[in-house]
Amino acid sequence: MPKSQVEGRTDVQQNAGLAVNKNRTYSVIYALLLAMSIGIWLLPIRSGLSLDETGSYWQISAGFSHIWSRGSISLCFPTYPYILWLATKVLGTSEIALRTPSVLAMLGAVYLLYLAGRELFGRDAGIFTAIAFSIHYIVAFAAVDTRPYAFAALATNAAILALLRLRNDDSNRGAVLFGVLAASILYFHFLFGVIFPAFVVCFFLIKTGERKAVWRQFGIATAAIAVACLPLIPGVEYVLHTSGSHVYEKAPRVSEAIETLFPGWSRATIAGVAVILLLLFLTRKRRQTSALSQLPWQDATRPLLACASLGLIPLLILYAVSRGTSIHMFAERHRLVAIPGIALCWGFIISRIPQRALQLLLCAVFLGGTAYRGVVYYPWRHLPSSKYALEAAEKNNPQGSPVLYYSPFIEGDYEPMPARESVKDSPLFAPLSYYKLSAPVVPLPRDLNPESIRLGSEFLQEATQKHERFLAVGEAPSQKNFDWLKENASGAFDVRTIGVYEGMSVLEFTPRAKTDARR
Repeated sequence: MPKSQVEGRTDVQQNAGLAVNKNRTYSVIYALLLAMSIGIWLLPIRSGLSLDETGSYWQISAGFSHIWSRGSISLCFPTYPYILWLATKVLGTSEIALRTPSVLAMLGAVYLLYLAGRELFGRDAGIFTAIAFSIHYIVAFAAVDTRPYAFAALATNAAILALLRLRNDDSNRGAVLFGVLAASILYFHFLFGVIFPAFVVCFFLIKTGERKAVWRQFGIATAAIAVACLPLIPGVEYVLHTSGSHVYEKAPRVSEAIETLFPGWSRATIAGVAVILLLLFLTRKRRQTSALSQLPWQDATRPLLACASLGLIPLLILYAVSRGTSIHMFAERHRLVAIPGIALCWGFIISRIPQRALQLLLCAVFLGGTAYRGVVYYPWRHLPSSKYALEAAEKNNPQGSPVLYYSPFIEGDYEPMPARESVKDSPLFAPLSYYKLSAPVVPLPRDLNPESIRLGSEFLQEATQKHERFLAVGEAPSQKNFDWLKENASGAFDVRTIGVYEGMSVLEFTPRAKTDARR
């Protein structure tokens, strides 16, 4: 073999080896960035359970046989409580153990969204899609929340993946699978059903085959959804009839919607993205192939519109209903339904960048700009937690004096108060099922209303006659109750604030000496 051919083959082998090493380096960096984004989830995993998280524990605290009846008062079908109950039999009931199922479910959601991004745009864009999803502060919150949101995200991403795979699949089996997975979303949260209109739009965007086959699959998928949703009808009726008693969020602002699309972006982050786009513009002549040829579809508008529909339609529905009606449901956890579509849009953007170095740079800037919100702001969002307030009440009450406990849930303003002997079994006082109080508890509504005044007056009269010390525990919305209580008890009791713990106050009422009370 001529020497020139040998040298040429050696050069080709060396270049191939360098390309392989470079690809491995990029893969390692992407893996590290993904691990960093997931690692942020675990920052508050040891913190006290929030009020709503104790509600999840309350549903399973009486045992398997009571889960169904206790789940009937929830805004969700009781699928998640059964999963949580089973997990506690394996992992225990510590705060970390209760949050572990959500962490595992969100990891599964990340993987499924990576597959969806890879299905559309290729491997690198799929990883970036997973990173954009994982680093979002709403995802980070739900990943360690003892509620069904992580499982709802898992079901949503599974349905999205099944839907995207229908573009090359005309089988009835694929349509049924998508329909069942789409319906499974509602088994974890009813409000996530706002993504269904987006599914319809996305379906007709991705299906490009014969019209007869398209409508056949659409009909089969719709029928599968309808049949799978039949057990949900009673729960949906309950939510519709009691919708006004669950509203406590304020009307949404446009800035909240923008924050969902660009989570935690500072001016520096925006400037960094602008610089990267400028570099992309300046180096556009160096492209060897069109970015369109790297996409699975020839038409670049279809994947963008499909991803945008999955992200924007649910977000706009939540915003419009919350803005135009008294049913305010634009809470962060509900906006989770739109994050997969938003992340896929970012995957589409990075797939349009042919230079891998710029792709990686954009990924790093995106991660850095979004991580600040996750690290600084997010860990404190699992509030308020009644853990430390109830611990303080228990510690400062060795004689077992009665404890006035204002319900931390808005439903406490509408539902009748339970009897004192059964207060620890009531969902209105769910924190007591996890953080125990040995003293007798006197249940009161959350806000100052005629019922709280009546019950408070009866207790004050009783405590005054017995010359009995007592404590009062409640969160910030119960401040008017505290003010009323202090004013009406001032003639016979001295008031001392033991402390304020993560927004929950603990007050001590000590009876004055009888001579002082007469004065």
